[in-house]
Amino acid sequence: MEKYIDGYLLAVPKANLSTYVDMANKAKVVWLEHGALDYRECVADDIDKEGFASFSKAAGAQDGETVVFAWILYENKAERDRINEKVMADPRLNDMACEGVFDFKRMHWGGFSTLVAK
Repeated sequence: MEKYIDGYLLAVPKANLSTYVDMANKAKVVWLEHGALDYRECVADDIDKEGFASFSKAAGAQDGETVVFAWILYENKAERDRINEKVMADPRLNDMACEGVFDFKRMHWGGFSTLVAK
């Protein structure tokens, strides 16, 4: 069975990026301790080329915001479901002050089955 990935696309105000990084580092610890295989958070560097769809538009990025593309890797979907249940109950995430760092309602999230892998 191939690996399973949760993917995220979101806009983060540039002024809040260091706070977001602190949050992401705390979240990374929680997900990895509960069994995720990998956890990545990436900030836009080279996006929105002419002739291609826009990552900024997809993320709903506004003036003063940057795009974050992130993913968490799991052994399979069943493991993802088991791990996420534990993560969501972990008080370290419940106590994390995320309000105002970015707009959760504009965050894109989805689970993905592996199509091609090394």
